[in-house]
Amino acid sequence: MAYTLITLPYAYDALEPFIDKETMALHHGKHHQTYVNKLNEAVANHPDLQAKAPEDLVKNLNSIPESIRNAVRNHAGGVINHNFYWQIMKKDVPFGGQIADAINAKFGGFEKFKELFTNAATGVFGSGWAWLVSAGGNLEIIGTPNQDSPLTQGKTPLLTIDVWEHAYYLKYQNRRPEYIGAFFNVINWEQVNRNLLATK
Repeated sequence: MAYTLITLPYAYDALEPFIDKETMALHHGKHHQTYVNKLNEAVANHPDLQAKAPEDLVKNLNSIPESIRNAVRNHAGGVINHNFYWQIMKKDVPFGGQIADAINAKFGGFEKFKELFTNAATGVFGSGWAWLVSAGGNLEIIGTPNQDSPLTQGKTPLLTIDVWEHAYYLKYQNRRPEYIGAFFNVINWEQVNRNLLATK
């Protein structure tokens, strides 16, 4: 079974002015599509792997044949990270619900969380992601390089920001902190709440 590119739950211009239409079209239609294509190529001769969800592949990288392990790590990671990223963005969703309670309890309030999450995203060297994850029932903020997923570490993603340059360079050029600041205007806290509830 071939992997396919997911359809976005909104139009390419839905996150304007914070994330521009041109970036969304390129990011989803070209970059994400390439990860899907490359994952299909990587597992083309492995019907047993083709039957698995990409999430299951990255959760069990040690079970992947060594000859394709790195390709699966990169491209299955690219598929699931982007699938997740698109779902947690929406404009005008207020911070609230159980995730707000959990963040306030863990980090001492939204502003402190925002500072720590921003630092993690700014601090990713080169390309990668910053994440809010659930690990053993506790919230953590982590960064991962390239297309690595917290699932490989046994952690459950709740929220993420893509800090590969292709996620922001058309609009923000080298101003990653400006993009990160804009991202806080498009967090779909309703979806983040659903992600948290799914861990319980």
